[in-house]
Amino acid sequence: MVSLTSVNNVQTSIALSQRLVQQDQSQVQQDNARLAQSQVQLGRDQEQLSQARRQERQAGQSAALAAPRTDGAIAVPSQKPLPAALAQPQRNTQGQTIGSLINVTA
Repeated sequence: MVSLTSVNNVQTSIALSQRLVQQDQSQVQQDNARLAQSQVQLGRDQEQLSQARRQERQAGQSAALAAPRTDGAIAVPSQKPLPAALAQPQRNTQGQTIGSLINVTA
């Protein structure tokens, strides 16, 4: 035979289990709502990221178009022979070359 105590224990266990199930269901609903919000925010963030990348590409393309071409900016001097007057050592009025003066004074 079933006693009153065992029936009360079963009822208490059932009530506790129902309460726990309700709490878990509430938690699941809250988690689902947060997940939906996170997915919406992720969509916004991905769109912002793609816009930023597009702007970066466009800025890079316009910068590449606007950049001056410098490959011909520095001209290499032509190697022309020196005039005959400069090829010969220059002498001063005393007949000394500048190189010999430098060697003597150094």
